[in-house]
Amino acid sequence: MEIKCFRVEADEGDRRLDLFLASKKKSLSRSFLQKLCREGHVYVDGAKQSKTGYRVKEGQNVKLCIPPPKVFKLKPEDIPLEIIYEDSDLLVVNKPKGMVVHPAAGHCEGTLVNALLSHCENLAEVGDKTRPGIVHRLDKDTSGLLVVAKSDLAYKSLNLQLKKRKMKREYLAVVHHLPPRKKGIIDAPLGRGARERKKFVVKEIGEGRKAVTYYKVIGEMGPFYLLSVKLETGRTHQIRVHLAFIGCPVVGDPLYGPKRSPYKKYGQFLHARTLGFQHPRSLEYLEFCKEPGKAFSCIFSPEER
Repeated sequence: MEIKCFRVEADEGDRRLDLFLASKKKSLSRSFLQKLCREGHVYVDGAKQSKTGYRVKEGQNVKLCIPPPKVFKLKPEDIPLEIIYEDSDLLVVNKPKGMVVHPAAGHCEGTLVNALLSHCENLAEVGDKTRPGIVHRLDKDTSGLLVVAKSDLAYKSLNLQLKKRKMKREYLAVVHHLPPRKKGIIDAPLGRGARERKKFVVKEIGEGRKAVTYYKVIGEMGPFYLLSVKLETGRTHQIRVHLAFIGCPVVGDPLYGPKRSPYKKYGQFLHARTLGFQHPRSLEYLEFCKEPGKAFSCIFSPEER
């Protein structure tokens, strides 16, 4: 356990606790520091303070306790992969619905990373040791295209493209109800819910992380609508939360959709269809498209409900 102690100076009074900690411990992300607060690892004048928005006062002593990282033993597993493209630097895979991207608490086996380690000999040395090669993620029940780095060059380049919002990502979503406009932008900051920590909610400006989603209605499926959705930012559950926020939750979404739905057993109808980026070595722009196929088939078949 690493312990850091800080004193609030005169010019730091009335600052949010998470922002104060972020200014003192620049090597840690604000979201991770917020997580430590919520989990009871932050103390103000000797008392636990779990509210990330708590305003610190001049003269207070803040103690930050950083637990050692959880280590997951990564092991290769012979799991079939649908590889769309591959070369010595990267591969593009079509992740199936129901597969977790990387090992985490409760999901140590059967993940995409376990499958990739079996397929790629040197993947374990690329990027984050707990999620080797992973540049971006998809929710467990979201299917579609992911790019995975196989070299350090690719990992750094793809991460930079993602950070600078130069990677093209387009999704298909089947939703309840027609959006207020056939085409629109949802610009609403996101953060964790106060009561349900697994859920994310739209926050007031200044309280959450910036999140921007573009959508367009491209089809109708009986009582449902098919949307093309593009991301400017890539926050956790962003598409699902934003669409629910405008009254059009993703069909089958167990967290943000209707409590009673015959489609919950299928998971949410969200698919990463298009992925585009600049190749790290050749600098050529590559773009891939994968239709959902059977992933959306039951929405057309009432007898399967």
